[in-house]
Amino acid sequence: MTGVPASAAGGSSGARRAAAGAGTPASAAPVAPGEVAGRVAARSSDGGAPGAEPGASSGVDHGRAAGAAPGAGGTVHGEGVDDDAQGDGKTPRGGKIAAAAVNQASVWNIANLLTMLRLVLVPAFVALMLADGGYDPVWRSLAWAAFAVAMITDLFDGHLARTYNLVTDFGKIADPIADKAIMGAALVCLSSLGDLPWWVTGVILGRELGITLLRFLVIRYGVIPASRGGKLKTLTQGVAVGMYVLVLTGWLATLRWWVMAAAVVLTVVTGLDYVKQAIVLRRQGIAERKAALEEKEA
Repeated sequence: MTGVPASAAGGSSGARRAAAGAGTPASAAPVAPGEVAGRVAARSSDGGAPGAEPGASSGVDHGRAAGAAPGAGGTVHGEGVDDDAQGDGKTPRGGKIAAAAVNQASVWNIANLLTMLRLVLVPAFVALMLADGGYDPVWRSLAWAAFAVAMITDLFDGHLARTYNLVTDFGKIADPIADKAIMGAALVCLSSLGDLPWWVTGVILGRELGITLLRFLVIRYGVIPASRGGKLKTLTQGVAVGMYVLVLTGWLATLRWWVMAAAVVLTVVTGLDYVKQAIVLRRQGIAERKAALEEKEA
């Protein structure tokens, strides 16, 4: 067939291929696997992917279409990813810094903020509790309000952290410290004012500090889970101490004595239960290690 242009002989698609071939430098090397196809699309004068048909979408969709081209390795490109680093199997530039910033920002979540609030309330509670000699009903009522807020936030921060995956190293350390600090401050203030016998304060604080130390000693063998008795103990202690912070008379004063007695009993019983669990956990851990060592030697 003479006199017929090659583009016409191939139809409209042939014309487009001819035009695309004419606009491509002869020295251009084939696209290597992992090379950024999205950048080629971004550099084209009309904002479209090279060789794209008229009417094809531009912008992000263009980048995605180019990223799906052969040699992209099935990875979507053209969306702000450093493909040079990705092609080399290395972390994108600034990735480590960004990850560190995210981890640092995660400390300032709602659960940790509630824990920080409890820590701030400790000195505020002591100041209110001892204001005007420590026996003014108004100041004691304000101290009770601070203590109540601290105990209520203790119920929510752990739940929020577990439910919404907000658990951080800071929370693991600060939460038990805040719990012991507010309870210890209240007990010491009450005993120093003569409202609560010192032996009660000694039993409760001794148990709390002893169990905390015990947990650290057996943590190599496992974790002692919180029991229902322990949760009931915490609730009873909070109610009893709160009733002692308030200036109560009559039958309410008698009732708070019985509530505190129940709190002391639960404190001792649950403390002994934790000691038993720690002993069993340690024995199991030693037995498992011994069995693993014998199996390895065999």
